[in-house]
Amino acid sequence: MKPFRVIVTRPARDAEAWVTALTERGLQAEALPLIDIEVLPVSAALQQVWRDIDGYAALMFVSGNAVNAFFSSNHALALEERASTAIDLIAHQGLRCMAPGPGTVAALLAAGVPAAHIDAPAPEAGQFDSEALWAVVADRDWRSQRVLIVRGQSAGAEPVGGAGRDWLAQQLEAAGALPEFIAVYRRSAPQFTTQQRQTLTESASDGSVWLFSSSEAVGHLPPGDWSQGRALATHPRIAEAARAAGWGVVVESRPTLADIVASIESMQP
Repeated sequence: MKPFRVIVTRPARDAEAWVTALTERGLQAEALPLIDIEVLPVSAALQQVWRDIDGYAALMFVSGNAVNAFFSSNHALALEERASTAIDLIAHQGLRCMAPGPGTVAALLAAGVPAAHIDAPAPEAGQFDSEALWAVVADRDWRSQRVLIVRGQSAGAEPVGGAGRDWLAQQLEAAGALPEFIAVYRRSAPQFTTQQRQTLTESASDGSVWLFSSSEAVGHLPPGDWSQGRALATHPRIAEAARAAGWGVVVESRPTLADIVASIESMQP
């Protein structure tokens, strides 16, 4: 029997890493990014954030892309000194960094944030999202504490909130915190190549398993008949989006490599 493909729809940088990991586990994986990521130019708002960095009690990063884009402003000459100071504050003065899942934690560690200063759901948590993160930090005294939520924005639109992120901001506000937002990258729909369009057509009905880690990625699919398609979603909200888009088979999985591999193998025709 010909092995079925796993179509990895994450942004290009993340997708290649997942293709490598899945291939090493014996699966036939292929990247087909459904979200393009572009780091935004350093804005006046971001410069102000760096100037005020010691005024925040915590920084909440919605994704690894948010971490990478935020700390990439280290390379702007005017901000290099403040960026170094931010790492020092995080490492030595108690500024907390919050992450909804292990991918964001890994990005924070790579940026130089000590593990002891990162708040995130435990690796064995049932799900990795804003709700799971809030369960970790809810008991903290948030009264009058400034919290910066670092996120992205959709091309030509307001910054992306998402049900989970808006919910977290609401919880912080209800606990007396002062949530603020900064957009550091732009998410947009990809421009498909001829080969990618062929993959889109073939993989809608050839038994391929599509790995979705974002509801927005599902929304970037071109119009088509997905009733014979098979999708693996890493969150209930993503699964709901896939079902609404007409996918014939939708399976949910925790977003860890081991769980995703096990779920994919369970979908073997």
